[in-house]
Amino acid sequence: MKKFKSIDDILDMAIKDEQRASDLYADLATRVANKEMGEIFVQFSREELGHKKKLQHLKANNKRNIFFKNEKVQDLEIGDYLVEVNSTRSDLSYQDALIIAMKEEKAAFRLYSDLAGKTDNPEFRDMFLMLAQEEAKHKLRFEIEYDDNILTEN
Repeated sequence: MKKFKSIDDILDMAIKDEQRASDLYADLATRVANKEMGEIFVQFSREELGHKKKLQHLKANNKRNIFFKNEKVQDLEIGDYLVEVNSTRSDLSYQDALIIAMKEEKAAFRLYSDLAGKTDNPEFRDMFLMLAQEEAKHKLRFEIEYDDNILTEN
């Protein structure tokens, strides 16, 4: 795992990751067959850009824990038991797109949670926990969507 020398290094990594996630969702929006799902991915792309802006604001204004609340986010664990989906396909189904999104958010949650557990610096830990919570909220939103629209059909 990469070693960070400062909180700015952490913020830079998080900013890049939020941009990458935004780009992924924007790309999925153009490739998913279901038009409604495409709109949902556009919304998530914008939300990730919102997170990026928050992080940029924190970095620029030297404010670190301005929006951190220690709260537990429910995990339905639906995405934990689904098989991987080929994300390069141009004809993604609604179900496939949701699976990709759940797995993306779970990976981001794990990254930030692992980083929080590896630092002794409380400022870094709080920042990582805040980022992990944001990713857990996204995963939960996709799991609820999957539960409501895929699992109920089966």
